[in-house]
Amino acid sequence: MTQFRDRGVVLRTIRLGEADRIVTLMTEHHGKVRAVAKGVRRTTSKFGSRLEPLSHVALLGWQGRGDLDTINQVEVIDTFRPVREDLDRMSAALSMLEVVDQVGQERHANPRLYEMSVRALAALAGQDSPMVAPAFFLKVLALEGSAPFLDGCVSCGQDDDTQLVAFDIVEGGVLCRACRRGRPLSPEGLDLLRRTLGGGLSGVLAEPRTATTDEVTTLATEAMEAHLDRRLRSVRAGQVT
Repeated sequence: MTQFRDRGVVLRTIRLGEADRIVTLMTEHHGKVRAVAKGVRRTTSKFGSRLEPLSHVALLGWQGRGDLDTINQVEVIDTFRPVREDLDRMSAALSMLEVVDQVGQERHANPRLYEMSVRALAALAGQDSPMVAPAFFLKVLALEGSAPFLDGCVSCGQDDDTQLVAFDIVEGGVLCRACRRGRPLSPEGLDLLRRTLGGGLSGVLAEPRTATTDEVTTLATEAMEAHLDRRLRSVRAGQVT
């Protein structure tokens, strides 16, 4: 067994036996890690409460020979408390963690995905912005090489913005009036999508909730679900409640 130190965001936990938990984290240097935290469900545990979903932690562990590692020590870096205290922000955060869990690969380092996760949670803790989660989805798609094409019609190449009126997940981007299918896309929605992926993120996160942010949220969520080939449970649960 090999000892390792790393930082990570807790994505989810499941019970193991009477007192243990299996904790899944997105770490900075070891990719997605699944590790056993022994005795954390006992009231005498020193770090049970530190290993809850959303927590950003520094950890010391042992890499196992099988699929599971072992966590020995944990120190909290941030709990993102404002997110935990707000149901809407918590729902957005859980949807982002779900995406990271699906995209991250076990024991394959992806420091950029780790960094994006921490920054997105910090942004959500700092401001109740409706655009944090959809912007995160779009940025992850770009990281995966699957960002939607927004510069012109993905089918025929038409680059007149006044003619770009639809967004199709299967086609992978925007479509003109002649080629349109999929969802309608407003000029404001196109502009917000471009600003999100084009480097204007601070202004995007300052946007209040409007019909345009709702439009982009729907498009970004559906694009991410198509990329993952599965529904995001946390998003759908939030819509039901």
